[in-house]
Amino acid sequence: MITNPIIPGFAPDPSIIRVGDDYYIATSTFHLNPGICIYHSTDLAHWEMIDHGLKQSEVDLRGTNTPAGIWAPHLSYDVATKKYWLAYSHMLNMEGREFNADNYAISADNIHGPWSKPVYLGSLGFDPSLFHDTDGRHYMTILEWETRDGYRHPGHIVIQEMNLDTGEFIGQEVRVTQGFTTRGCAEAPQIYKHDGAYYLMLASGGTGYAHGVEIGRAQNIFGPYEPNPTLEPIITSAPEHIFSLGNPDAGHFEAYNPHSRLQKSGHGSLVETSDGEWYIAHLMSRPLPGTMLNPLGRETSLQKMRWNPDGWLEMADGSNLAKDRTPGLAGIDYSQPIDHSFSADFSQPELDVHWMTPYREQDVTWVTQQNGQLQIKGENSFFSRMNPAMVTVAATAFDFTMETEVAFQPTHYSQSAGMLMYYDAQNWLYARLYFSESLQSIALGILQAKNGERIEYVHDRVAIPNGQVKLRFATENGHTSIGYAVADHWQLLASTIDTSYLSDEGVGGSEGEIGGFTGLLCGLGAVDAYRHTSKATFNYFKMINNEE
Repeated sequence: MITNPIIPGFAPDPSIIRVGDDYYIATSTFHLNPGICIYHSTDLAHWEMIDHGLKQSEVDLRGTNTPAGIWAPHLSYDVATKKYWLAYSHMLNMEGREFNADNYAISADNIHGPWSKPVYLGSLGFDPSLFHDTDGRHYMTILEWETRDGYRHPGHIVIQEMNLDTGEFIGQEVRVTQGFTTRGCAEAPQIYKHDGAYYLMLASGGTGYAHGVEIGRAQNIFGPYEPNPTLEPIITSAPEHIFSLGNPDAGHFEAYNPHSRLQKSGHGSLVETSDGEWYIAHLMSRPLPGTMLNPLGRETSLQKMRWNPDGWLEMADGSNLAKDRTPGLAGIDYSQPIDHSFSADFSQPELDVHWMTPYREQDVTWVTQQNGQLQIKGENSFFSRMNPAMVTVAATAFDFTMETEVAFQPTHYSQSAGMLMYYDAQNWLYARLYFSESLQSIALGILQAKNGERIEYVHDRVAIPNGQVKLRFATENGHTSIGYAVADHWQLLASTIDTSYLSDEGVGGSEGEIGGFTGLLCGLGAVDAYRHTSKATFNYFKMINNEE
């Protein structure tokens, strides 16, 4: 059996394909660079991040309001041309619920690229996907975002033929549906073909606790599409009937299922194995015990599917409730646990592929590694959405320990360097070396951001005269203790800081809504609001998952 999630931690909106014996998944990255994470597997259980789709200055994410940025990449493979395609939205504005997004597609002969220059797909809405038909024709489907009063939100799913060689559209877009269930908020359309029929798979119910995967079928790609006869999602964490038509997006906390480990299951993507078996990769979340807070964000899980005698797709067990375990491929041993811990010794010339940076690009003007050390030149405060100097990786467990050793020689109180837990520019926890004028020494202290409020732990600090210290964060179920060591003598700096708010639901969403779509990141950073000249050196970083 395959254990879910297959990709723990921040890995939302999975899009899965198979090319030969290789499986690939692409996920959203929102305000993080490099954009679009790409994962690889040969057995559907062990997934490795291998690359990014947007890594050559294709987008400028500085100034992005979380959770805008790069949304819902769709990965496809055209067997006729042997090209990989990535379609994605660059969400630029969410104010006024206008949701202004520019949509693009890029292609490559290899999953590692080089990827083509982006082809503009218009700004009609968001969540574009490409379908390569067996007759050589190509189609884009997307959510047409509705902004008018008096019309049903969030809009229509539209389909339009494309010439991928020229990037031009053929004919007019066709509105085909507003969804196949009563959950509303139909989005993320994807087209599949099976036994001569076209299947349109949608995400529904909003990316909260009522989320689901729904499906319709047509004999012509432009419809008419008939809904799945159950009139319910084919995958969800909330199998009860829900009516939410006209609601463009909502947290739906009332749909929380106390009997399911997986919550928010939805936004699926279908793949066929070489042996004719079928699976859907989908997003989901795992709340902290006793709460509805999901600090790990939206993760990726997998469900085995089957086609019933009437030609409709359903879960292999006949239900529509997402499970935390699903049957794997025949002949593969899935009994060994998978360790999702992460470590970096900075011995390679380039940053590990897992490191991501909010808003700005990673380049040698501010971050380098060589000879077993990582060096970061401080710039903006971590409140900045322009040029924060940090590298982060996704947290993948509720119970984990992370550690580093930092050397830093600040000369001004506005220069600092250390280790942090980070959700977005308004929400983070930072243990840092800085220059204390009152102590007349380099000191170790704690700074926190909580829904935009700056909180300094003025009573939890200690002098570190030589400017070199080991730092350790121990987090368990949303509470974090911070320790430090000089000459390998570990001491406690602060205990049981509540970090559960570093979650999709804890970062300032309006009542009934989710505040963010990303997840908890952990890493290293530096700030220099003085002259942008100070540099910090890190000797290692490790994040150990204590649950595994």
